[in-house]
Amino acid sequence: MKRRLFAMVFGIFAILALTGCMEKSKEDVVADLNARVEKMSGYKAEAKLSIKTGTEPQVYEVDIWHDKPSYYRVSLKNGKKDQSQVILRNDDGVFVLTPALNKSFRFQSDWPQNSSQAYLYESLVRDILKDKEAVFKKTDKYYVFETKTNYQNHNMLPKQEITFSKKDLSPVRVKLLDSDQNVLVQVDFSNVKFDAKFDKGAFDTKRNMSSVQMELPTVGDNKDTPFSVLYPKDSPQGVTLKEEKEMKTANGKRIILTYSGDKKSYTLIQEKAKVAAASTTINVSGEPVDLGYTVGALTKNGVSWSYNGVEYMLASENLTQEELLMVARSVHVQATK
Repeated sequence: MKRRLFAMVFGIFAILALTGCMEKSKEDVVADLNARVEKMSGYKAEAKLSIKTGTEPQVYEVDIWHDKPSYYRVSLKNGKKDQSQVILRNDDGVFVLTPALNKSFRFQSDWPQNSSQAYLYESLVRDILKDKEAVFKKTDKYYVFETKTNYQNHNMLPKQEITFSKKDLSPVRVKLLDSDQNVLVQVDFSNVKFDAKFDKGAFDTKRNMSSVQMELPTVGDNKDTPFSVLYPKDSPQGVTLKEEKEMKTANGKRIILTYSGDKKSYTLIQEKAKVAAASTTINVSGEPVDLGYTVGALTKNGVSWSYNGVEYMLASENLTQEELLMVARSVHVQATK
């Protein structure tokens, strides 16, 4: 009896030991993620993007399509504000479609390879592969990595926490963290489908503009409709508002805000966006950048974007690109000086 009991206990410990040995290491999981990216033909996913830099989180619905090697379609939509944009990459270049203005902006860019992209699976895996010091942990259902990011405004969002499902290595959640470990941006994935199939025109520019316009009407072009002036919440240290001017234009009014400090200064211009009479493609210099609430164009000395029917232009001779993005990201969250 004792022998039988001993054999049973020994067998249980042997099974537990074997199970422990089968748990995957960080290196195993990284290799599996890399293999998944290499072998897949593409994917479709839905996500909820939450930006937590303001008094109330801004929430956006995101649809992500990727057909290897280089076709992308990322739709960002805020239902409350009827704000919608589509980032599109096809054989003709990289486009940011802004259906409310009847405009598409064309970039000669290597997006999305040029920086981290929190809602693109292969970008998340690439960041993990790059960071040899990435922190790894696991739970019953998930693998979790904490890695460095590769953003232009790296100091604002230096770290990210990426969660994958143990079952199929699909992305579950991404948290973008500031230097104090506060979550400023969060992406929650759902309905991830690897090796998804796409029809022939899925990444066509004109077709995508038409389909999104059917969902959301263009903004009104009434010159007399006022817009609220927005002020940046974040500025480089010591830089404050020195002057606010209003000018009359053919399209209503233009607001010019001048900020300056000891060695830093910038100008922020706001005016009502003009809706194009017919669908128009505008060639843009610079790189498309995700500002969280919208997609803008970043150049050496400025950032431009449109949001909620208003066009914004931020320019400076002495702010770094990182500082420009910090200011631009904070403009939508505060409507008072």
